[in-house]
Amino acid sequence: MRMITKIARQKNNPERYNIYLNEEYAFPVDEAILLQFSLTKGKVLDEFEIQEIAYEDEIRKAFNKGLNFLSYQMRSEHEVKKKLLTLEFGEAVVLEAIQKLKSYGFINDENYSKALLDTKKATMKKGPRAIRQDLMKKGINKNLQDEVLATYSFEEQIKLALQLAEKIIRSEKRKTPAQVKAKIQDYLLRKGYAFPIVEEVLNQIELEQDEDNWQPLLDAQGEKVWKKYVSKYTGYELKMKVKQTLYQKGFPIEVIDRFIEEKENEE
Repeated sequence: MRMITKIARQKNNPERYNIYLNEEYAFPVDEAILLQFSLTKGKVLDEFEIQEIAYEDEIRKAFNKGLNFLSYQMRSEHEVKKKLLTLEFGEAVVLEAIQKLKSYGFINDENYSKALLDTKKATMKKGPRAIRQDLMKKGINKNLQDEVLATYSFEEQIKLALQLAEKIIRSEKRKTPAQVKAKIQDYLLRKGYAFPIVEEVLNQIELEQDEDNWQPLLDAQGEKVWKKYVSKYTGYELKMKVKQTLYQKGFPIEVIDRFIEEKENEE
């Protein structure tokens, strides 16, 4: 049994105190622990109580570190646990600290997941599949993932996916409608939208080319294709190679035939 003979506030951290037992420095404690155990001068402590105080103080330190980590931005429970473990707190201490943080509302995976969903939609226009990957990386359990993603309506997905598609259309003026649609499809799938959403978006956009608009596209792409094959092939084989390549790029047959005829006349 030992008696508290002195309690001194630390100079560098006013929220922590040094405890002296029998006139000798024994251990430091957080102010919350000081109050929790009613530590006052003259109180007698046995070895079990000293160990319990030390354990609770370790939890408090982990709690404070977690609170500081959360002060910069919202975090998932998984992120906080990972951070505290890297700071070399024991597993049991970390779990206790996290429970305290959750009880005060500082950690709430449901609110976090909803905020992440809103952020990914607003800033990156991501689809559900991509957002699910983000939630998985943050350690959110599957049931909560399903619950949160269920709020991402079909109509909202179409709206955001159309905005992404329109951006591609504006930036790809020198591509054929087929090329633009292929790029939109690939981009939306990579953004995490399911194929039914992509299909609906492609059905809603109109990419018809006027007759006069094919020439600039041929100037940009047809010339490259012709140069690629004219040094390797001649006659019928050259025509078929050029025709096949341009057709795959989305040029109409009549436009291709006219282009090849012009190139043959030049030759």
